[in-house]
Amino acid sequence: MQTSNPILSRIDREATARQQSGGAGFAYDEGRSAVASAQAPQLGAAGAGQAPGVSTPVTFVDVMAKSGLLFVVVVLTSLVGWQLVNIEGLGTIVVFGAMFATLGLGLLNAFRRVVSPPLVLAYAVVSGVLLGSISNWYNTLALSVNYEGLVLQAVLATMTTFGVMLLLYGTGIVKVNNRFMKVMIGAMAAYFVIAMASFVGAMFGVGGGWGFYGVGTLGLLLALGGVLLAAFSLMLDFEAIKQGIAMGLPERESWRLSFGLLVTLVWLYLEMLRFLTLLAMGRE
Repeated sequence: MQTSNPILSRIDREATARQQSGGAGFAYDEGRSAVASAQAPQLGAAGAGQAPGVSTPVTFVDVMAKSGLLFVVVVLTSLVGWQLVNIEGLGTIVVFGAMFATLGLGLLNAFRRVVSPPLVLAYAVVSGVLLGSISNWYNTLALSVNYEGLVLQAVLATMTTFGVMLLLYGTGIVKVNNRFMKVMIGAMAAYFVIAMASFVGAMFGVGGGWGFYGVGTLGLLLALGGVLLAAFSLMLDFEAIKQGIAMGLPERESWRLSFGLLVTLVWLYLEMLRFLTLLAMGRE
């Protein structure tokens, strides 16, 4: 099963290679020596009787623990970002600085062969600052039309959506299969084209500077489409994590799996913010 999340797509390629070769997964597909060297710093903590060069396999608890840590880091640094953007003359620098840092670290972590926990934590820090600063900006827009509680609603909506998607995936109500993936690929390709066209349009004042994501019916539908795409991408991430655990990936890979999940959650939260803001402004 493939995933639209570029961070976790490598896990899917490994799963496919494993199925085709009948091998033992990561260690054989990527090379035992590479895995052993990547995990060398952890070998000293291995339990008695564990063969040298063999890493402890990742578990669901490992992924949830790392995800929880990253979530706490994002929340704490978002509070910093919220305050920094209020400083006169610093707001724009904070927003664009955090934006480029988030993009750069995101790509760096996505394409690194060996996952780096410090870089993953650094991504959580800068993405938290970005979310805090952008949340402050959206909140100011909402307050300008007497709409209060925007950020809290976006946070609750994101967490609720995460829980609903996990429930739908865990109970098998929604099947993550090849057909599901094809639909997602088509939808995301179309959404990407619309988003780019909307960005260009916004530069020329289309939709009051919102591009196609104006406060009208079309804008709200497009914003809702973004929320749904981000939400269903969570299911693809859940499937990738499930496969990674089943493959017996090294415990260190829990950082990569948690990072991929965080990327989708950040996307989902930003889509929620935009949708709720457009909804609020439409009430004016």
